[in-house]
Amino acid sequence: MARNEGATEATLPPSSQGQEAVCTLHIEGMHCASCVRRIERSLQKVEGVREARVNLATNRAIVVYDPEQTKAEALIHAVERAGYGAQPVSERSAFSHQAPLMPEKEAAAIPTHASASDAGRLRELIAAAVLTAPVLGLSMGMSHRSFALNSLLAVFSAVVVFGFGRELFVGAWRAFRYSHSATMDTLIVVGATAAYTYSLFQLATSNHPQLYFETAATIVTFILLGRYLEERAKRKAAGAIQAMAELSPRTATVVTERGEQEIPLEQVKPGDVLRVRPGEKIAVDGVVTEGVSAVDESLLTGESLPVEKRPGDRVVGGTLNQSGTLLYRATATGSDTVLAHMMQMVEEAQASKAPVQRLADAVAAVFVPIVFAVALLTFGIRFWALHEGATAALTAAVAVLVIACPCALGLATPTAILVGTGRGALMGILFRNGEALERAQAVRRVVFDKTGTLTEGRPSVTDIFTVKGIDEADTRQRERELLYLAANAERGSEHPLAKSLVTKAGPALLTAQVTGFSAEAGAGAVAFVDGRLVCVGNRRLMEQRGIALDPTLLTHAEALEAQGKTVVFIGVDGCLLGLVGIADTPRPEAKAAIADLQAMGLEVAMLTGDSEKVARVVAEELGIAEVYAALQPHQKVAIIKRWQAEGRGPIAMVGDGINDAAALVQADIGIAMGKGTDVAKEAADITLLGTNLRNVARALRLSRAVMRVIQQNLFWAFLFNTIGIPLAAFGGLNPMIAALAMAFSSVAVVSNSLRLRTVRL
Repeated sequence: MARNEGATEATLPPSSQGQEAVCTLHIEGMHCASCVRRIERSLQKVEGVREARVNLATNRAIVVYDPEQTKAEALIHAVERAGYGAQPVSERSAFSHQAPLMPEKEAAAIPTHASASDAGRLRELIAAAVLTAPVLGLSMGMSHRSFALNSLLAVFSAVVVFGFGRELFVGAWRAFRYSHSATMDTLIVVGATAAYTYSLFQLATSNHPQLYFETAATIVTFILLGRYLEERAKRKAAGAIQAMAELSPRTATVVTERGEQEIPLEQVKPGDVLRVRPGEKIAVDGVVTEGVSAVDESLLTGESLPVEKRPGDRVVGGTLNQSGTLLYRATATGSDTVLAHMMQMVEEAQASKAPVQRLADAVAAVFVPIVFAVALLTFGIRFWALHEGATAALTAAVAVLVIACPCALGLATPTAILVGTGRGALMGILFRNGEALERAQAVRRVVFDKTGTLTEGRPSVTDIFTVKGIDEADTRQRERELLYLAANAERGSEHPLAKSLVTKAGPALLTAQVTGFSAEAGAGAVAFVDGRLVCVGNRRLMEQRGIALDPTLLTHAEALEAQGKTVVFIGVDGCLLGLVGIADTPRPEAKAAIADLQAMGLEVAMLTGDSEKVARVVAEELGIAEVYAALQPHQKVAIIKRWQAEGRGPIAMVGDGINDAAALVQADIGIAMGKGTDVAKEAADITLLGTNLRNVARALRLSRAVMRVIQQNLFWAFLFNTIGIPLAAFGGLNPMIAALAMAFSSVAVVSNSLRLRTVRL
């Protein structure tokens, strides 16, 4: 099917836009999929909230709301009502080069909840382990202990459970107090408290008590260990955004009439002239005004070869100047730079949910209540029906509570998306959202536009033919007139063929008065040049405008097309003036890119507005057997629709121009080349920042790899609970082993996702 509903799921805007504002919150105390579900529901109940997405892997909530109906403070309070802490993510608290996600005054007015630092968490974990070790050792090594020694074990366990495990109790209490619900924290608290209070009761009333202080202390210690390792692994998974944030230098050298001055990056303004020396990073986006140098853009595009920059060329902030000194004028700073937009797009993709996440969300919605029911049922059956005694029944019930915590289930999908989109970003592959990442793995057919996509997109005029002149001088004058009219008519076009005419003519000829410019989709352009109606385009445009084709010129056109050149006709005031031949060579890596896709078992086709002969020559050179030429944009859409109806999809469309936008939307996956038009990139699900076509196959392979990891993670998470809960219920699992297994199940899922950082693409 076409991307109909999917296409309407826009990524979140970076700031207020009309009646929509976006607030990004850092969430504290969130540990499992049920936490995510609870926070989303609480946020969605706030008046004016249009969308709320919570990501367990990043501990972020992104909320789209109407600023006329609610304020960010209300969103904070909604999170707190669900039993969690929240603080707004602003420019300073996130990454230094990221645009603020909410007004600074509004953010400053909201109270924050400081998270424990890594060092603090580690100290608490070590202290808990130091106190747990003697409790565990003495409990297992001495069967007969004095009342005093047992009392000491009770004190040590109390410090671990109620002291170092206080966050668990706070989280469980908040959930109960604000939403009358249970969370993973509740499961752990009930299990550990039951083991501790039962032991305390035994110690106070029995001469030969059966104590489980070590169980309570070990459960909490293992949970703390698991969370510490999990947080470290999650930060590794999120490393791509931080790596991108660190690309830009902290300062820039601005050139003024008074000389050069080094200023903080935040003070650079559009229009400033900056100097960058060999070995320095370019500070912001700009246009070179002086100097020649090679610039390494691999950190943004993934392409290793440096790009030569001369006056008039664009440079991108964060790239590395290698050889010469450049002066450039800043055109975009702060949140308007390419790097900032990349970071914004990656963050939005990482915060989004893939459709496969719905299964985990549905399970999480009912998981915790079911676990409590299973634990109570386990206790009841073992105590009353099987008469095993309170000790055995309680041990089994506690094991059920501890083993069942759905941490791994909540992390299975978001961590894989987090790592996968980050890996793609560092290669110059940007996914719009998690849905695009998931859909891409199922692609069966890849369709390419030709000009500017499979070809260099820098065509040059090679031949000029006019209606025959009287003599050689007259012919040259006619050629000059032809270029003058055609180039001026095409001045307002972004099409590569139009740019080749403008380049051929040069500044000296671009002096005409042009009005009424109109791009004729898939055919060419029409404009009034010095009052004369000029039509520049293919044969179809001439026929539409009633311009007769000269037989001699048609012979020249056929000869040029046989050489693989594109023919552009020029008609003036209803008469054919001449034609030009334009050559646009295939990209060097295009043939290998097509071979990559075919090796993956994918069908490859070409849809182009160019003539049949030219398209066939290029397709044959690249190894593409299926070619559709002389197409208008609506015809490209119709062909894709037909393939989808015939079951030949899902289909990916790769293009770079305005003419490709409709086809990019119709395709199941739209892939836009990074140097294409803004319209094409806005319509695409995947944007390739560089020009390397081999990234098409890499993007699809990355999508397949991410989905494999997600499936593995979900399989592991479901298998863990499917086996663990019955095993615990039947008494085959000690609560301490259950705690250890539960803690490391989350670490295993995140570690499996981290493999995507090194998977071969």
